[in-house]
Amino acid sequence: MESNKVENNLPEPTKAELEILQVLWEFGPSTVRFINDKLNVQREVNYTSTLKQMQIMTEKGILKRDESQMKHIYIPVEAESKTKDQLLDRFVNTLYKGSASQLMMQLLGNEKTSKADIEAIKKMLNDQ
Repeated sequence: MESNKVENNLPEPTKAELEILQVLWEFGPSTVRFINDKLNVQREVNYTSTLKQMQIMTEKGILKRDESQMKHIYIPVEAESKTKDQLLDRFVNTLYKGSASQLMMQLLGNEKTSKADIEAIKKMLNDQ
């Protein structure tokens, strides 16, 4: 699985950065205020902390900032699916030695997996 290496050399987002990215992926390009308000639904976050985090993400190349308006709008550089694919690849390589089947067996052996989930997985495999 070494071929799935990060092609653009963007750093892996931290947990706090992923929370910001989740808001941007769900709602699209947004201001710091909007993102901070959405994060505060989950947990208390200071506006200045969110601003600083987003400035750091911009410096890292994870976000880009549209400064053409009075209120700066932040946009994720990578698509949600690409970021998630890269994180999943790293996770599988690190914890399951690159074996997606070992990961699936772990997931399916988890008592949280519902019969509906298992049936959806079977359907997906049969459709391939």
